[in-house]
Amino acid sequence: MISITESDFYPMVLKEFNYDFGSVFIFEKCVVSEVNEGVDFTWDVHAKRIIDDVFGYLGTPDGATINFISNRINSYSVMASDWIRFFKNSYFLKSYIVVSDKTRLSNAIIEKLFFKGTIKHFKELDMAINFVENDMVEIN
Repeated sequence: MISITESDFYPMVLKEFNYDFGSVFIFEKCVVSEVNEGVDFTWDVHAKRIIDDVFGYLGTPDGATINFISNRINSYSVMASDWIRFFKNSYFLKSYIVVSDKTRLSNAIIEKLFFKGTIKHFKELDMAINFVENDMVEIN
């Protein structure tokens, strides 16, 4: 598993948000997040802050045009039920893609219980970004 910063895609980053809990990279057709090792990712502490920054930068009130890629290079936990709060605030995503190996896939399986739509999974970051860049995304 490779970080955006170590990939050939890094020069294409339009905007980078760095937090004490991870980083978010904005590209022309997608947004990629990388959460730090050991973080307990929640709506109040992490997700809402990312949404405010990213949606504000992109000028989207609800995120419906965003292809979001969660690049899970580190082991961390996600409060999966916080997806309910995301949708309750009238937020959406065009697509949600998780990049992970089998050992980190369990969080995505639990998230699917609360996520409205399809969670696409890839084992390699380049496959996920190419999927979005080649407009192969289906709208949820």
